[in-house]
Amino acid sequence: MRRIVAARTVSRACRYALLGGHGLLVLFPMLWLLTTSLKDTWSIFKDPWKLPETLQWVNYSKAWISGGLGWKFWNSMVVDLVALTVILLVAAMAAYALARFKFPGNRVIYYLFLSGMALPVFLAIVPLFMLMTDLHLLNTRVGLITIYVAYMLSFPIFILYGFFKTLPGELAEAALIDGCTPFGVFWRVMLPLAKPGLVTAGIFVFIGLWNEYPLALVFLSKGELQTLPVGIASLTMTQRYQADWGALFAALTISVIPTVFFYTLFQRQIQAGLTAGAVKG
Repeated sequence: MRRIVAARTVSRACRYALLGGHGLLVLFPMLWLLTTSLKDTWSIFKDPWKLPETLQWVNYSKAWISGGLGWKFWNSMVVDLVALTVILLVAAMAAYALARFKFPGNRVIYYLFLSGMALPVFLAIVPLFMLMTDLHLLNTRVGLITIYVAYMLSFPIFILYGFFKTLPGELAEAALIDGCTPFGVFWRVMLPLAKPGLVTAGIFVFIGLWNEYPLALVFLSKGELQTLPVGIASLTMTQRYQADWGALFAALTISVIPTVFFYTLFQRQIQAGLTAGAVKG
């Protein structure tokens, strides 16, 4: 009995040690980025591992105002949140129809959506550029949002398809008997139950949109419409010549904050959505 207890204790200690080590590997780069953003350039190069003696909060104002990241941050927020809303709504309807209804071509359509995840973005830039030019949507937020919606649909459909498969059909049948329309069943019954799946898909799609660079660079070349990744890339080039590395690290910290915030806020829903959607399609 003592050997069993000792073995369990050792096993538990090893698991905690591995988890703790993994946690340090994840947190250390973020903490280093935060502390480095509060140093001046001389301190960064003199001793990059030392904590800042004086907190240089001015780096954030330089990045936000002088570096022009303020309005680029809000450009990204507007474009990404509108695109995310449309993506989740369309993906939920498509995944629900593919998961709950049987019709000719169901599996073909499903695999066509999945094939979109295998298409490299660089292969689509030239035809998309020509299409956006013909539609007069080049250098417009509407054009970029449309491209984001089309390009990002595959992954949330994949996640939500597995989630809708797990929902009991008796709920839909009961709602139909009570006089609910098929769309009402989806909107009032199934969609609220799919909240963990929606949150999971939404977080991953938001991270992809927030960090997206090549499409934003090509289709929003006007300075006043540029998104945050394009702004950070431009700031990287200018700050190298100005030797203001503190402002550059502050800009990188600003870009990380939204994704960390949303992931931390919805981490339980993300775990629930991933496990609930882990079924064979």
